[in-house]
Amino acid sequence: MSKTKFLTMVMWIFLLMPLYKMNAQELSGDELKLKEKMAWWKDAKFGMFMHWGLYSKTAGFWKGKKAKGNEHFMLHERIPWKEYAKIADKFNPVKFNADQWIKTARDAGMKYFVITTKHHDGFAMFNSPSSDYDIVDRTPYGKDPMKELARACRKYGVKLGFYYSLGRDWQDPDAPTNWPVKAGRSNTWDYPDEDAKVFARYFERKVKPQVKEIMTQYAPVDILWFDTPGMISEPESRELREYVLSFNPDCIINSRVGHSMGDYLVLEQNISEKSISKPWESCITMGRNWGYIEYDTVYKSPEVLVRQLLDIVSKGGNYLLNNGPKPDGTMTEKAIENLKIVGKWMRKNAEGIYGTSPWKQASEIPQPEQTQKESNTKSEKNTMKDTDNDATSKKIFPQVFFTQKEGAVYAFVSSWDGKTALIKSLATGRFKKIKKVELVGTSKTVEWKQTPGGLSLSLPKYKRNKIPISGFKINAE
Repeated sequence: MSKTKFLTMVMWIFLLMPLYKMNAQELSGDELKLKEKMAWWKDAKFGMFMHWGLYSKTAGFWKGKKAKGNEHFMLHERIPWKEYAKIADKFNPVKFNADQWIKTARDAGMKYFVITTKHHDGFAMFNSPSSDYDIVDRTPYGKDPMKELARACRKYGVKLGFYYSLGRDWQDPDAPTNWPVKAGRSNTWDYPDEDAKVFARYFERKVKPQVKEIMTQYAPVDILWFDTPGMISEPESRELREYVLSFNPDCIINSRVGHSMGDYLVLEQNISEKSISKPWESCITMGRNWGYIEYDTVYKSPEVLVRQLLDIVSKGGNYLLNNGPKPDGTMTEKAIENLKIVGKWMRKNAEGIYGTSPWKQASEIPQPEQTQKESNTKSEKNTMKDTDNDATSKKIFPQVFFTQKEGAVYAFVSSWDGKTALIKSLATGRFKKIKKVELVGTSKTVEWKQTPGGLSLSLPKYKRNKIPISGFKINAE
């Protein structure tokens, strides 16, 4: 071998070494395990969130008037926990039907389900041997709904997730808070000495025993959805993560376990303005509140719900859509009605949703002369920072959302008035030569033409009560 060839070979070895090293890292170790564990979750895109507890029984009222703080009213009304606990005496959800809940979620196109096992009020909605402050021991219902939900999830092929309030617990004497100021979300009427509260005691006495109960009594648990990490320390977050995984190494844990130790990022009542490369999820309410509020009758329309789903998925995220069941154990009629409409749309358009990834751009806004119109959900000024804080848009206007999968680009033409739509991002010169365009979920022929100005598409006619959003599958050379 000549000296020149030898030096050339050595040069290429040094140039390629970082690539070999990167590939080796991608195919081994913790990162590979995490990628494999998160695969189903990233493909799922859509989940159901449910907030259900003692606060559901009062339905937004306290002592004959509207309560401050909605489902957080124990804090805002400063109710002693022993008085609040008396709500359990009348909590009897005799109409609860786990099969109906999970089937409703599945039929709406939701692939996973997350429900509150213990909210900030400290009351366990499951059988908790370590504490008698739970639905089995304190209510006339006397049964464990989480057991039935776990069974229904397995029956319908829906992944099971449990919510657990980590940093807030208004029943426990050792749950300090520091947001927005010291003791800002603490029970200071029962336990006024904030400096005497030691999070570690609460962590050992209540959190770890109940997490063990959740992970073992309803196994396998696919997601543990922590809320409000609060005053948890970095070593405790690490210990809690390892503790959960000791029961199920495949359990996915959200970012609110604290200290950047979760498997995915959570955005609450908000949607990212741009794509995020790491796994992320937006949890958003269907109405204004998380739990059931009798006078919360303004829900996002099915069209808004699908637009939010597309907005999130086009940026690489998951949509966790919340509704609050009634105290009798039934879902609200409006929630069921809207989810049925969304489910019908999902069954037709699923190909462009599940298992997709973001395209080079998330969306496109058409010409400004298009007229905007409002949905039936009005934007309202927020009055409480951590209860009624929905920052998502309720406006409906012409927009195209993009996803991609297996070499194809999916364009969802949304809320477009007219017989044709022009997608500028798919124009000749900006996009490869298009060879085929299909209307997702149908065998209908699509009239289309690719020009330097964009891809012109003929749109279907929409019947009344049908979501005016069409998905197109675009294959290029």
